[in-house]
Amino acid sequence: MLATATFASVRSANRSARVAEVALQEQRRPVLVQSRSDDRGQAIGFADGRWVNIPGGGAAVEATTDAVYLALSLRNVGAGLAVLQAWRAHSVSEAETQSETVWRAGVYGDAPDVEEFLPLTRDQYIAGGDIGVWQGAVRDPDDPLYATLTAATAKQRRFLLDLLYTDQVGGQRTISRFGLLPGDDGWLTAAARHWYLDAPAPR
Repeated sequence: MLATATFASVRSANRSARVAEVALQEQRRPVLVQSRSDDRGQAIGFADGRWVNIPGGGAAVEATTDAVYLALSLRNVGAGLAVLQAWRAHSVSEAETQSETVWRAGVYGDAPDVEEFLPLTRDQYIAGGDIGVWQGAVRDPDDPLYATLTAATAKQRRFLLDLLYTDQVGGQRTISRFGLLPGDDGWLTAAARHWYLDAPAPR
């Protein structure tokens, strides 16, 4: 009877520890989506002195002879601090943007390989329950991404952007996929998919 009681006690303690661990993870979990249209606009500066303005729910996509500048207005609907780590823009073509079937297959496809992401050159954070920004740039004209993003900007073609981020201690790696859509007054942003890399996804 003593052995049985001890076993039950240990099992209960382990279960309580797992519940406490899950609760702590949820307190730290960030989830990034597009900001709301009524959120405040934000001015974002780049290292070379370039500035862009982003309205709530929007994005900046600007191509110059020096670089392609990208910035998103985001909202962290999770409880934890989002620490942005890396990003990946999808190559786009006329066929991909004109074919709704091809476009949807790209939006709702499998999670991308982390090795394909470009690391950020500076720390970027978004607090839980708050708005913030992500920004990136492609400066090498020989990079294939430079040409595709320049074409997307000039021809107002929608494209996809994946962001890789973690919680405040570098855990709970998450990839969020966003669609960048040309609008009448600039670019709009829409969150499409989320992948949890270190735990089962919620779907």
